[in-house]
Amino acid sequence: MAQDVLVFAELTEEGKLAAITFELLGAARRVAQALGGQVACAILGAGLDGHSQEAIARGADRVLIVDDPLLKDYLGEAYVPVGERLAKGVAPALILMGQTPMGRDMAPRLAARLGTAVAMDCIDLEVREGRIIFTRPCYGGNAHAKYSFNTSPAMATLRAKAQEPLEPDPSRQGQVERLEAGLDPASIPTRLVGREKQKVEGVRLEDARIIVSGGRGMGGPEGFRKLEELAQLLGGAVGASRAACDLGWYPVSAQIGLTGKVVTPDLYIAVGISGASQHMAGISQVKNIVAINKDPEANIFRAARWGIVADWKEIIPLMIEKVKVMKEVGR
Repeated sequence: MAQDVLVFAELTEEGKLAAITFELLGAARRVAQALGGQVACAILGAGLDGHSQEAIARGADRVLIVDDPLLKDYLGEAYVPVGERLAKGVAPALILMGQTPMGRDMAPRLAARLGTAVAMDCIDLEVREGRIIFTRPCYGGNAHAKYSFNTSPAMATLRAKAQEPLEPDPSRQGQVERLEAGLDPASIPTRLVGREKQKVEGVRLEDARIIVSGGRGMGGPEGFRKLEELAQLLGGAVGASRAACDLGWYPVSAQIGLTGKVVTPDLYIAVGISGASQHMAGISQVKNIVAINKDPEANIFRAARWGIVADWKEIIPLMIEKVKVMKEVGR
């Protein structure tokens, strides 16, 4: 019975291996060791020179390179059939992808072709008595459900920052295979004709280690200027609840929650946010939440490690001044 783990890597727009790939390889390494198998990493794209050794250093035993101009951008019609062929060639016990736009589109389609199922948006996985158990949030992040598979291979997408990547080991050795895509351009009806980028000042929410987020309790868009000042001092990013975005106080692109972005910073400062279940679903994996709210009964305090019952207009300026002093002392 196959015991290997197959990881589908992702690339950044600059053509580098994305951070989620290293997290997937770290999880795959731990599972493969428990099963007594190896880790295979499939890298699909165009102009892939230099990626193989990095994947091996991060935990792969075997790297499958499929370099083809038709794979330059992710298109399901191209990636899914290539992924199917690779999966059947490796015959793994487990296939892992990121809970990303690519993973959300490709994983279910690939699972259907392989006659199996997929556990989406998992935050943990472990091996118990030879079976792989997956954990994913449910009920808006208020509970965790555990899944196992009766079909093979098991498949899952993992949420970003839910798994620890391995420290790179340049001395690791592995096998590299270059394979043909075997794609017929006529079989790919979709074409990517252009990209429209939205300018983001400072740190991206998905990458931020510190997030300062505002809700309806901010009272208006002016308050977010103070949150931006604090976030800039802390080297973080600014988020917002759906209520604040719906009121037009902050861009929808900064919305955090069930219908917005899921974030996993080291520190989340929630200002004027009540803690509705939809918002909590977006921060369910955050371990350090600081809540600032005038209402002592606000739901956000149940999840917060530290809580301040006060008007944000009194607290945020004090925090800004304190951080400035700390930064001056640290120079």
